[in-house]
Amino acid sequence: MDVQFQFDWQAALDSVPYLLEGIPWTLAISFGGLAIGFVLGILFGLLSLSPSRLLRWIATAYIEIFRGTPVLVQVLFIFYGLPQIIGGPIDALTAGIAAIALNSAAYISEIVRGGVQSIARGQREAGLSLGLSTPQTFRYVIWPQALRRMIPALGNQGIVSIKDTSLFSVIGVGELVRQGQIYIATTFNALETYFMVALLYLVITLSLSFGLRMLERRGLVGQ
Repeated sequence: MDVQFQFDWQAALDSVPYLLEGIPWTLAISFGGLAIGFVLGILFGLLSLSPSRLLRWIATAYIEIFRGTPVLVQVLFIFYGLPQIIGGPIDALTAGIAAIALNSAAYISEIVRGGVQSIARGQREAGLSLGLSTPQTFRYVIWPQALRRMIPALGNQGIVSIKDTSLFSVIGVGELVRQGQIYIATTFNALETYFMVALLYLVITLSLSFGLRMLERRGLVGQ
């Protein structure tokens, strides 16, 4: 059977205004979750370096649980399962931000641990020899250098988290994919609409990648 199909560029362009309505939701979930995840990631990353075995175990358990389970399962648990525990509903936006925060924190904590451990021991000794306390040495000597080395990896995690928001259409969040699904339900232009959804995600992630490369070229990140 001879099947002919022609991509309708006009239909693809017509979907753009509607899809753009989902970008604020996508960015709010991804960057809101990443901001919280960064704070949690620092906390668990430092706990994993603690001399206390109990604190290291807590950090390891958290990291392995959230890295070892899919983010889709995590958001479904938060949105559908957690309300049964707390006795009240959780809105889709909050569930999405929480899922990104908890999931990204597990990866960021490993980035933090690796970044801190990459700083030579001599840097700590130099800080102490200058009369700084251990916390001051970490704050003024070790952490600034470690953070600079972590930025590329943190940027990559940001890109992953932005793409992960596409999974949250299952709980009704009005992000890019959800907007595409609603638009397709009325126009039946699935190929053109999903093509534009993919293109918009690509624009967002490439913009972030370009920003990171600019920082690297100016020597603001890395070694």
